[in-house]
Amino acid sequence: MSGERLGQDRLSTLATMIGELEATSVYGRVTAVRGLLVEVSGPIAAMSLGGRVGIEIAPGVRVPCEVIGFSGEKALVMPFGGLDGVRRGCPAYVDRTVAGLRPTMAWLGRVVDALGRPVDGGPPLPQGERTIPFRNDPPPAHARRRVGPPLDLGVRALNTFLTCCLGQRMGIFAGSGVGKSVLLSMLARYARADVNIIGLVGERGREVQEFLQDDLGPDGLARSIVVVATSDEPALMRKQAALTTLTLAEFFRDQGLQVMCLMDSVTRFAMAMREIGLAAGEPPTTKGYTPTVFAELPRLLERAGPGTGDGAITGLFTVLVDGGDHDEPVADAVRGILDGHIVMERSIAERGRYPAVNILKSVSRTMPRSCDPLYYPVVQKARASLATYADMEELIRLGAYRQGASPEIDEAIRLNPELEAFLKQAKDEATALGDGYARLARIMGM
Repeated sequence: MSGERLGQDRLSTLATMIGELEATSVYGRVTAVRGLLVEVSGPIAAMSLGGRVGIEIAPGVRVPCEVIGFSGEKALVMPFGGLDGVRRGCPAYVDRTVAGLRPTMAWLGRVVDALGRPVDGGPPLPQGERTIPFRNDPPPAHARRRVGPPLDLGVRALNTFLTCCLGQRMGIFAGSGVGKSVLLSMLARYARADVNIIGLVGERGREVQEFLQDDLGPDGLARSIVVVATSDEPALMRKQAALTTLTLAEFFRDQGLQVMCLMDSVTRFAMAMREIGLAAGEPPTTKGYTPTVFAELPRLLERAGPGTGDGAITGLFTVLVDGGDHDEPVADAVRGILDGHIVMERSIAERGRYPAVNILKSVSRTMPRSCDPLYYPVVQKARASLATYADMEELIRLGAYRQGASPEIDEAIRLNPELEAFLKQAKDEATALGDGYARLARIMGM
């Protein structure tokens, strides 16, 4: 009976795909190539912003492109790959179908590129019945559910001091080499979500296999889909990888599942958008970022969060801060959109405490509601102790503070080694939400 059902599903999918085939072909001609920008003349009324065009460089061989703008009687398109073989006069065929994916549950455990094609050497991906557009609108604000109960992330520092709820969106702000990727892998393995969708946007090619094999591991990959666009790929592929990540997350959310969406990094998405905008002739603004970048960031990030049904997308997005400047344009814009921020600092990593989260500079906007009311006084007292020690740290290290001068400072000095040990966590170690609260309460003597 299950085989008969499977056959019916395949026939239904095939019928849908046949119904979407175009009866006629519409095409223009390449008139100019400027850097990565291609000008196409012809029936531009059939082309739409964000639509797909295939430039035929040989019989049956087409370079996929996206329409990024119009100039006079010409369409401006950018390729998803190289432009080798493109010449003036090449036909540019217009794809009038909706650009999107047809994912299924069988995609779990696979690694795909920005266009949803498998890159892990496995078999072709089965196609679902329904196309999920790459450019979906976020659910209507008045119809969205509120964030759900606290989500166990498996990381003590985040579970206790920055408790995250189902459907919450948080940013991880850090410079390069501070441990963002390792923290993401811990979240992918230990967070109590049904599915992980991991977007590696502009990632170093060397680190992809290391992340998959060492950090994520077979168990983490089994309930994940990884979308990869390395730093050497065109800007359009890096931008597309972010859209594909959210598209896959929306598919599983609509199945009623709790989805953990991890993206590394939003900054590289913004940089790709800057490259595209400058190529299209947009004026550069702050730090060269074009106006479209700051229009696209909320459109992308608002797609995460609670849905209108039971499913939700809990999003954690890394932001690469240039030179440790947490007020640079992209970081500032993202911080205003998300529901909290996790700040990682190089100085903490340099003294060997990982994850290098600065608790005092980080905030979860669902606190204190998301925190267990029984343990909230414990968390507050621990945070106050960390703040007291941070204020007096220089004097303590120089020996300028005399013990007994302040009971609060004396207690902060006594508790600091245990709190530092509590915040330190190996990447192969997981701590449940309740266990973290109980351990912190023992440290604080409450």
